[in-house]
Amino acid sequence: MTSEDPLSGNNPLNTTALEQTSPTPPATPTPSKPEKKKETFSESIAGFASVFVSGLFIITFVFQNFEIPSSSMEQTLLIGDHVFVDRIAPSNKTGYVGPLIPYREIQRGDIIVFMSPVEPGLHVVKRVIGVPGDRIRLVNGVVYRNGERLKEPYLAPRTTFYEEPYRDNFPAVAPDLGYQVDPKWAAALPKYIQGGELVVPPDDYFGMGDNRDRSLDSRYWGFIPRANIIGRPLFIYWSFVTPEDQYTRTSLPERAKFVLHVVSHFVSETRWSRMFHRVH
Repeated sequence: MTSEDPLSGNNPLNTTALEQTSPTPPATPTPSKPEKKKETFSESIAGFASVFVSGLFIITFVFQNFEIPSSSMEQTLLIGDHVFVDRIAPSNKTGYVGPLIPYREIQRGDIIVFMSPVEPGLHVVKRVIGVPGDRIRLVNGVVYRNGERLKEPYLAPRTTFYEEPYRDNFPAVAPDLGYQVDPKWAAALPKYIQGGELVVPPDDYFGMGDNRDRSLDSRYWGFIPRANIIGRPLFIYWSFVTPEDQYTRTSLPERAKFVLHVVSHFVSETRWSRMFHRVH
């Protein structure tokens, strides 16, 4: 009589024994997914309101968009450039959140958006040439700050090749209202001149356009008060070919006509190469 391997599976009795000792486990029921709770109308309104308030806070206190209306900052900024402006960085620090927010002082060379000191409601964009305490003068169109000639690679090529005495030799040449100088600035200018140089007072800044031949700037209307500064342009988010005098066309028919022009020429006249171009 031969013995059989108890694990070979040839013994039917053994198979039965295995079946009895290893029963098939019962099927585990599949848990049902919890039913998703439907959003109520009041919850929808609350969600929309929170998004709206957050967006309003951002565009009011953090970022704001502006359109460049004039050629005074060419080639850095062109007419029709739409820029996002950082409103926080140039602001005064507050006691509670000051350490948490990236505030910084306005620096030489910064491009800033500010409210015009002479035209209420007008937004202006210029480059900061002088900060409080700086001594500024121009000789034949060249800017000297604190006795040193500035290197300004961002300047637009000159379009006029004649010398305009007041514009190009500031403040050595006395202001003349024929040069579009603001009368109040013409009267106040002499008290800021020391040794043939303009001294920037505390809490004020001296700004100029990058297109010096076409820029009405601090030479013509005076200093930029610290309180007038809105922010610094960060980048161009859209740029569209725009007529130089478009910002003066404020009537409803003229504005509607330009909107239709933008819609019909959006692809062909958008400056795609300037999209998301950093402003500096």
